[in-house]
Amino acid sequence: MKTINKAVLTTGNVPRQLFYLALPMIAGMISLVIFNLTDTFFVGRLGEEQLAALSFTFPVVLAINSLSAGIGIGASALISRYLGEGNHYKVERLTTDSLTLGFVFIFTISMIGLLTIRPLFRLLGAEGQILEYIHQYMFIWFFGVSMIIIPMIGNNIIRALGDTKTPGMIMMLSATLNIILDPMLIFGLGPFPELGIRGAALTTVLTRGITASVAIYVLHFRRRLLNFKVKKIKEIFISWREILHIGIPSSTIRLALPVGSGIITRLLAAQGPLVVAGFGVATRIEFFALAPIAALSSVMGPFIGQNLGAGQVSRVDQGKKVGEIFSFAIGAFTAVMLAIFARPIAMVFNDNPRIVETTVLYLRVIPFSYGFAGTLQISSTILNVFRKPYHAAGMMALQVFAVYVPLALLGSKLFGHFGVFSSLAISYIISGSISSKVVTKQIEKLKE
Repeated sequence: MKTINKAVLTTGNVPRQLFYLALPMIAGMISLVIFNLTDTFFVGRLGEEQLAALSFTFPVVLAINSLSAGIGIGASALISRYLGEGNHYKVERLTTDSLTLGFVFIFTISMIGLLTIRPLFRLLGAEGQILEYIHQYMFIWFFGVSMIIIPMIGNNIIRALGDTKTPGMIMMLSATLNIILDPMLIFGLGPFPELGIRGAALTTVLTRGITASVAIYVLHFRRRLLNFKVKKIKEIFISWREILHIGIPSSTIRLALPVGSGIITRLLAAQGPLVVAGFGVATRIEFFALAPIAALSSVMGPFIGQNLGAGQVSRVDQGKKVGEIFSFAIGAFTAVMLAIFARPIAMVFNDNPRIVETTVLYLRVIPFSYGFAGTLQISSTILNVFRKPYHAAGMMALQVFAVYVPLALLGSKLFGHFGVFSSLAISYIISGSISSKVVTKQIEKLKE
């Protein structure tokens, strides 16, 4: 019997609905961060060089994740709107075609990645033994990239249906398996060989492979949304074009972050690998701190899309305002907590004074701009659902390339890495404020 997927977010109390949608995703996002922090923790036990190597991989891994996330974001934005309109055939078609598009992307990126590991990371400033550790990690990572990307696309689709519990559970499963397997494969516990930093990469591929299978199972057997019978091959290309219309600018939005991170990593590399290691630790801790805001942003897309498709513009407006209030409340609480506990948190991962001081400085400077960072995320999500992906891309370009990078280049010369970190906070404040006003104008146009 075929499952009928219906819009479930077009009625009810908006603040309560967003809160309960976000709760499972907060657990899922925290689990995803724990996944990354687990790698950082155990690799940090291997030594400073291995920890620096893992930090160097961060911009590249984030860049590839950002490109693939564009496919999921594009599919999710479209599926939520078509679900609100009641067009079930398009929901089915877009679900299937987004996954096939994902596999095409995966094959391309893995081939390019395997051939460019050493020159790419030399460009980022890695050398010597650190470069060797990077090669060990990324060689395995690129081979298993399909296992990493498919769950990202699948979870975006499931969220578009208004189901945040299933993606949250999938992410929690991934983190649990990672915690179990990481020390076994890195240090060679029990029957497993000691693989060092290779073990961290292999664990990532294995655990994500299991969650990829779960996501596919949910979409095919529970939701009945995978249909590979195509009346005309042209339909696939129409779906791909629709997805990429939103997905390419969305990928550009997300790609701006790792590109900016790569530039910043290169700036910090001039101050030594321990500063890079501290920066890497801080950004992973930051992912944990930003998990509630990221969760809120992830559920805004389905909420806005279903209500927009159903013509509920007043709920769209209310959802945007409630989301921003939540973002600033969460950001303020997080900033205070990190200001108090930055040092003991940093020392959990490594006790080298240089690494700890860099991590603590980051965690005491950046978090006071988190409310604006959340507003920027929410605004970008809404603009994508409005099919204004280039507006969203423009906001992120403003944040990274017009404000963050230029200020960081200047700040690095004048104040060292304190100047670099302050530049990021300033960029969030400016771009978050502007993006909120842009979305407000778009909603006003819908009301006219």
